[in-house]
Amino acid sequence: MLQIENLNSGYGKLHVLYDISLKCEEGEIISVIGPNGAGKTTLLNSIFGIADIYSGSIIIDGKDTTRLPPHIISRMGVAYVLQMLNVFAQLTVEENLRISASYSKIKDVNKAMEEIYGIFPILKERKKQLAGTLSGGERQMLAISIGLIRNPKILLLDEPTAGLMPLYVKMIANKIREIRDKRGISIILVEQNVQKALELADKAYVLVSGQIIFEGSPSELKEKHEIMKLYLGVGE
Repeated sequence: MLQIENLNSGYGKLHVLYDISLKCEEGEIISVIGPNGAGKTTLLNSIFGIADIYSGSIIIDGKDTTRLPPHIISRMGVAYVLQMLNVFAQLTVEENLRISASYSKIKDVNKAMEEIYGIFPILKERKKQLAGTLSGGERQMLAISIGLIRNPKILLLDEPTAGLMPLYVKMIANKIREIRDKRGISIILVEQNVQKALELADKAYVLVSGQIIFEGSPSELKEKHEIMKLYLGVGE
């Protein structure tokens, strides 16, 4: 579904990622973890056409999307849920969802919205409420739903549990797994909560200073005690 080969990217003259290669199969959850400033968000920005690509390739569903603009990549089935500024605060929950749906090929918007409400029932209760008045957890549910309602093939999630209460962290994590299981969507998850990221992942990548230093299963990573301690702050 997604294959990145020898990607070098950044912003203007600021080179952030070096020779990144990553592969995500259909229906797979990939967790990208690492210390702050490692380039994790830049990786998502590169996939979505926001960062500058210097060299390498990005293939999505068999098509070369390297250097394509975000609106084209979105139409190809990629949804990006940003960490910040990811909802229209002055619009209601329902209005946020309808606006997002209007930029997709969905024929029955009402049906699509009911499917979203089936995943996040609290949003149905809040559908007439301004997004800016939602709790942090509810706002994150809405942000994910804004991406999900477009029926994407790939969902990019940037720190979906950042700053949330433990109850919401668990709830969002469970919903991410549910979305993958029920819809078969490929998910690229950037997450600071290492334990939660590894619980969800089929495969994990550790990114440090713009380079991948580990690729493998969560169980394999947990055996790499030096990496877990030195770069991820886990372990004694």
